[in-house]
Amino acid sequence: MRMDINCDMGESFGRYALGYDAELLPLVTSVNIACGFHAGDPLVMAQTVRLARQAGVAIGAHPGYPDLQGFGRRNMELSTEEVEALLLYQVGALAAFVRAEGAELTHVKPHGALYNQAARQPTLAAAIARAVRRFSRDLVLVGLAGSALIAAGNEAGLKTAAEGFAERGYTSAGALMARSEPGALIHDPQQAAAQAVRLAEQGISFDGQRVTVTTICIHGDSPNAPAIAQAVRMALQAANFELRPLQEA
Repeated sequence: MRMDINCDMGESFGRYALGYDAELLPLVTSVNIACGFHAGDPLVMAQTVRLARQAGVAIGAHPGYPDLQGFGRRNMELSTEEVEALLLYQVGALAAFVRAEGAELTHVKPHGALYNQAARQPTLAAAIARAVRRFSRDLVLVGLAGSALIAAGNEAGLKTAAEGFAERGYTSAGALMARSEPGALIHDPQQAAAQAVRLAEQGISFDGQRVTVTTICIHGDSPNAPAIAQAVRMALQAANFELRPLQEA
């Protein structure tokens, strides 16, 4: 049994530091690096790519809405043409830094509101999948397990990775709870680890259908993200999962 642990990184900006990138890199197998729209800047992108390459983890782009003030977590209504252009712009920017470091871009995972809206809006999901395919058919598209984004990626002929979240609460339908709701955020490392193992072993029920999970996410900006990542890693290994980067999981 194989499993990937991915983490959102490179979300600092200018003078403002966010996340525990250096501490998390030895604990995960894939990273999703912010591309400058919801977080990150060119210097942060370059530094994070370099650290990820040195750590030997799979490197992915983490594009979001153009919403620095709201950290990309506020819904936006854009045309499909705008969404495709925004995706290509951000993925291309990160890919330049990856190439400059002699590494390879392996996947794309939308961020925040873009990710959540695409999980339930087929038209938006299809626009994202088209942008990824236009850039490279070899990239893996990461989306919420069972969601419209995974369906769109499959329809576009892309490799997809069905994602589960160790430290987020789920609705009865298998969607992520809104962050404002009680129970939406899991702070206890052991509780997050138990959920990660449950997702890895059993998958998730999305709209009444059992769906396999192939990658587990840890949010790099969580206050105790390193402790959660350590607990999740140890629990998955204890459950006999071999931890492998995203394209190998």
